[in-house]
Amino acid sequence: MCCHCRSLSLGIAVGFLVPPVLVPNVEDVEKLAYHISIMFFATAGVATALFILVVLVFKDKPPYPPSRAQALIRSRPTEEYSYVQSILCLLRNGNFLLLMVTYGLNTGCFYALSTLLNRMVIHHYPGEEVNAGRIGLTIILSGMVGALISGIWLDRTKTYKQTTLVVYIMSLVGMIAYTFTLSLGYLWVVFVTAGMFFMTGYLPLGFEFAAELTYPESEGTSSGLLNVSAQIFGIAFTISQGQIMDCFGTKAGNLFLCSFLLLGTVMTAFVKADLRRQQANLDKEQTVSKPPFSPCCAPAFSSGQHPTSPLSRNGAGSS
Repeated sequence: MCCHCRSLSLGIAVGFLVPPVLVPNVEDVEKLAYHISIMFFATAGVATALFILVVLVFKDKPPYPPSRAQALIRSRPTEEYSYVQSILCLLRNGNFLLLMVTYGLNTGCFYALSTLLNRMVIHHYPGEEVNAGRIGLTIILSGMVGALISGIWLDRTKTYKQTTLVVYIMSLVGMIAYTFTLSLGYLWVVFVTAGMFFMTGYLPLGFEFAAELTYPESEGTSSGLLNVSAQIFGIAFTISQGQIMDCFGTKAGNLFLCSFLLLGTVMTAFVKADLRRQQANLDKEQTVSKPPFSPCCAPAFSSGQHPTSPLSRNGAGSS
């Protein structure tokens, strides 16, 4: 799941960097159409190559289950597993519902910011289309570094809720810093504040925390619901922030996102750390660590005697 998030972030980073280079800001409409067509054909070529690789290389499923939840699903008969029933079970999980909303708020804010970033930067720094893409690249790279560090930390400490809350707070702080430094007139300051963003670092954390809260349900089901939440909030935030920027300016639009990041931070504090997957692992380790009962090690008693009877004790003592 973490590899999926990092590859997704890498793709977004390329999307920030390449289009401003391929499509320069020119007044000639024909030249502009020519550059856009080159970008579209290049995108179609890459997508076609990936499609061919998926068809030829990807298998239906790995030879061994990638997780405990998948192992449990494979052990059941096919007719016993219901995708709809799994979704209904997750929607009755209060902690997961809170996480789903907070994940949607954080990721939706990132989607809105990345969509409107070019517009905001050019508004304050005309003619800096290429640097706008580089600022987006900086945001993604800083998030990937944050995701790597938090992943290592999680692997050692298993503090899912605390780590998620810290990353959420850092995302809020980075958004506030970006909001109040964008209009200062110093582009290098915007690059520095862009390096403080940790929104993309929250993506793998959300998936892992959801897998803990929803075990033994499939991670694919929980991550799918998280993505649905992110898309819904992303669409709503992008449209709303665009309208606010048209009426009140970029600072008001960014403060709009800050308010929802603050709301998500407060809601994250109410998510209980019900680490079901970790508990299942501990239970299995304790079961495996218990020595099996061996009949040869048990004391022998003659027929008709009980191990606690006086006769058996006396007999043992007299011998």
